[in-house]
Amino acid sequence: MLKLQKRVPKSSRFFFKRDGMFSPSSTLALFMTCIARTHSKSSPNKVNRSKHGRNYNEIGNPEEALALFHRMLRKRPLPSVARFTQLLGEIAKMKHYSVVISLYNKMGLLGIIPTEYTLSIVINCFCHLKHIGFSLSVLGKFVKSGYEPNTVTLTTLIKGFLLEGKVNEAQECFHKMSNGGFKPDIITYNSLLNGFCKLGNTTAAVQLLRRIEKDPISKPNLVSYNAVIDGLCKDGLFVDSLSLFSEMACKGVIPDVFTYSSLIHGACGLSRWKEALRLFNEMVDQKFTHHLRTFNVLVDMLCKEGKIANALGLMKIMVQRGVNLDAVTYSSLVNGYCLRGEIDKAMKVFDTMWLFKVGRTQAAMELLCKMEGCAPLPDIRTYAILLDGLCKNGRLDEAITLFRNMEERKLPLNIVIYTILIGGMCKSGNLVAANDLFSQLSSKGIQPNVRTYNIMIDGLLGGGLIDEAINLRGQMEGNGFPPNSRTYNSMIRGFVRNHDLSTAVQHANEMLESGFIADVSTLDMFVNLISKGKLDPSLQPLIHKDL
Repeated sequence: MLKLQKRVPKSSRFFFKRDGMFSPSSTLALFMTCIARTHSKSSPNKVNRSKHGRNYNEIGNPEEALALFHRMLRKRPLPSVARFTQLLGEIAKMKHYSVVISLYNKMGLLGIIPTEYTLSIVINCFCHLKHIGFSLSVLGKFVKSGYEPNTVTLTTLIKGFLLEGKVNEAQECFHKMSNGGFKPDIITYNSLLNGFCKLGNTTAAVQLLRRIEKDPISKPNLVSYNAVIDGLCKDGLFVDSLSLFSEMACKGVIPDVFTYSSLIHGACGLSRWKEALRLFNEMVDQKFTHHLRTFNVLVDMLCKEGKIANALGLMKIMVQRGVNLDAVTYSSLVNGYCLRGEIDKAMKVFDTMWLFKVGRTQAAMELLCKMEGCAPLPDIRTYAILLDGLCKNGRLDEAITLFRNMEERKLPLNIVIYTILIGGMCKSGNLVAANDLFSQLSSKGIQPNVRTYNIMIDGLLGGGLIDEAINLRGQMEGNGFPPNSRTYNSMIRGFVRNHDLSTAVQHANEMLESGFIADVSTLDMFVNLISKGKLDPSLQPLIHKDL
């Protein structure tokens, strides 16, 4: 096996001491200067498979790769470094980056000298693990070994900076790369575009897109436009994203399902359901494979807007196209009916989901045929939505029955479910049942959260149980939940309703000292008391403080 002679590129020699050791003063400076003064002369990062070597593409899992690695270590003489490198590359494709680093270190202990391809793979793995510092250290070894980075390696490092949110460093690398004689390709450009958009810097992304358009070699492709359109939509710049969408079509770049999904999400986020439906219909006409997540977002928006008929129409289209709707879809429908106060219809959807679960498919189909769909098993979110709808509409008995059914079915009840039911009991004035259920939480291994405590405190105060409310607040703090704005405002209003004005004022002072302010209801209550002469007017500035 030929041994490569180490040499140090002239452009990088000043980074090394006389004894040949790498100076740790600035690995980033090494990177910057290296790409500013050198131009890649190496061939693309490819490893040729030996005629007698195994086809590593057949390796299916990391365990098999590890077993092969250890078999290779037992061979004498050792296989070539190219064989080891190819194996590392296959493991990296499986995204087991830590395994690659571990095996690379073992190779070093055995004296196996890495090639530029080996080091490029290791740099890539460190970048994916968000260890850009280690990537730069490997780059130092890369240069010291006489190798010069190429566009692929430099693009990988730019991705590494962006994965760690280091936009300035990524931009600096890109500019040094461009000025140093390296020609960024569309992969480099798209890496930057994706990085900018994921970090919310859509302004920089749009500016870069305009620069790519002027590049004589690389032109924006579908990936480029999708990244920027998605970023604009997530920033609420839906009009700008539509403009770019039109521009993209004029330039002959054909949109895909990802393009439409981003636009639909953007429209839904701004409640622009007409545009969302138009885009959805356009996507259907293009006969793209539909993303269920995108469809669910659209159904959820329509249901929240009260447009149940439109939502059902969309569900019918999806079912006709062979899309299996999930619990999220039907949870949105249940929520939509609950928001309209149509609890019976919400229950019908819910019951249908259970008919499918127990195998009564025909009955389920007959029950839901008017709604034009077929429902899956309800999940805990569906239960929570329906339970909340029953409680808010004063149908506590049905809510309790539903809760008991959940217990019988041994569903994983969480604090959200208990909090909803406790709130419903408090709202109906059934404080005994609410307190009993609240007391059972610890025995069930469930920890109340701030919302649970606040609901219980509000209920106790509403029932005139001031001492119990104060004691529960102390228990709440003892369990590591300091009172928040809702706690203070609920207690202040409760004390006022129970004619304990001095305690109300005391809590108002404490609230302000804790950095919270009176909400509109509390403020109106105090102003009303002052106007009626029931409270000292000198307290009014206290309530207005920080508003």
